[in-house]
Amino acid sequence: MTQDIVTAVIQGIVEGLTEFLPVSSTGHLILTGRLLGFTGDKADTFEIIIQLGAILAVAVIYWRRLLGLLGLAKVGTDSAGATRLNLIHVILACFPAMLMGLIFQSIIKKYLFSPYTVLIGLVVGGIFMLIGQKMQPKVEAEGIDQLSYRQALLIGMFQCLSLWPGFSRSGATIAGGMLVGASYRAATNFSFLIAIPIMFAATGYELLKNYHSLSAADAGFFATGFVVSFVVALAAVMTFLKLLARLKLAPFAYYRFVLAAVFLIYLLAS
Repeated sequence: MTQDIVTAVIQGIVEGLTEFLPVSSTGHLILTGRLLGFTGDKADTFEIIIQLGAILAVAVIYWRRLLGLLGLAKVGTDSAGATRLNLIHVILACFPAMLMGLIFQSIIKKYLFSPYTVLIGLVVGGIFMLIGQKMQPKVEAEGIDQLSYRQALLIGMFQCLSLWPGFSRSGATIAGGMLVGASYRAATNFSFLIAIPIMFAATGYELLKNYHSLSAADAGFFATGFVVSFVVALAAVMTFLKLLARLKLAPFAYYRFVLAAVFLIYLLAS
């Protein structure tokens, strides 16, 4: 039981730290699961539960913006005093990845959820992030409310890259957003915001498929991971947003390269 709680805490911390940073939470969970010997149906269901904890943390941070999208609060105005970001932006950004995920879900699960494919995703995703930072064109959207429908759709298309485990959803959308003319801050905030509906949809779908793996005996184990993931994700996202002006994508890309190299050595040695 103690070992289970330790595993829950470790995986909860990993999920909370990595879910919304451009380093790939799925990749980290697969790699740490391999290290901990925590794999199989129970591990898959546990990952879904702790992802919900991380999503809830971001929903808490963006609660006012979410109410604004639903027409329950007024936030983010343009020069004319009207809120520009709306549900259409969010739908356009979420639709491509949701559609691709539904079509290729079984293929992705069968062929791409392995340590070696994660390492590939870490490296290629890191390169893409460096490209996004180095080749960013003239900024057209300084703030999230200046994003156009076209930019939202293109960011959604870049989000499809994150279907490859290890690539990173936030890395794909932030770098993709910068490549289509969004500022680093606007791309980051939009990335975090659209994570809420797309991750709720993905985790809800997976939970329906794996609910049979839930049992009363594991309630404490799942609850521990959920709470740890929520608290750590809340702290990680708030810290990242505060450091946004100084912290660019490059450090995260280099971290990914180092992680891939270290784990490749581990895999080859074992």
